[in-house]
Amino acid sequence: MLRAYGMKDVGRCRDTNQDYIFISEKPVGNLPNLFLVADGMGGHKAGDLASEYTVFRIREAVEKSMRKIPLQIFKSAFQYANQKLLEKARESRAYKGMGTTLVAVTVIENRVYAANIGDSRLYKAGDTMEQITTDHSLVEEMVRLGEITREEARNHPEKNIITRAIGASGQAEPDFFDTYLEPGECLLLCSDGLSNMVEDAQIMEILKRRKDLRSCAQELVDTANQNGGRDNIAVVLVERDEVIR
Repeated sequence: MLRAYGMKDVGRCRDTNQDYIFISEKPVGNLPNLFLVADGMGGHKAGDLASEYTVFRIREAVEKSMRKIPLQIFKSAFQYANQKLLEKARESRAYKGMGTTLVAVTVIENRVYAANIGDSRLYKAGDTMEQITTDHSLVEEMVRLGEITREEARNHPEKNIITRAIGASGQAEPDFFDTYLEPGECLLLCSDGLSNMVEDAQIMEILKRRKDLRSCAQELVDTANQNGGRDNIAVVLVERDEVIR
């Protein structure tokens, strides 16, 4: 059994919330649980529509999938949601160019399966914290090529340029990951409204001293806002029931 809690916040500088989350500790199709965070991109209405619509379509695809292997389920679901979002974008000029990042997670016993596209992230925290996913962004490519340092990337003027997203092209290109979730460890799915505003070391400290998931999520959101809150903030926390205190 898992415990999960999610929260999203508009932040201090935006008037709409383009982040969207989904949490199900119960089975969705052939997956025993499902956790999603999406961060929409586009105009005033297009970004929030993109994230919510994509999450709805991912759920739909997972529910209908006859596949058994989690990462295969995610792969086909991402492709389906991408196709549907492209079709939706053609319905109105206001929707032109809309897209969304997406990170999807399911936990089977102690095994974690994840897929991501864009720069919404999955972290795993215990005694240390690890970023499981890899951002699909211009600055991440620059870091990988050695053109800038990781520290320089945090405040780079082109940090928000995404290189992959749902709705960006005819084929979605997510990356896939698997890891383990042990007692005492916690998963964090988040949009860049958290990761851009709160240093990883501070995120880890908040996760390590958590007493419950709800207050921990609130502290993460509050810290992002205290640090400027320049974007929408979305967090989903997941831990196993047999967590050690």
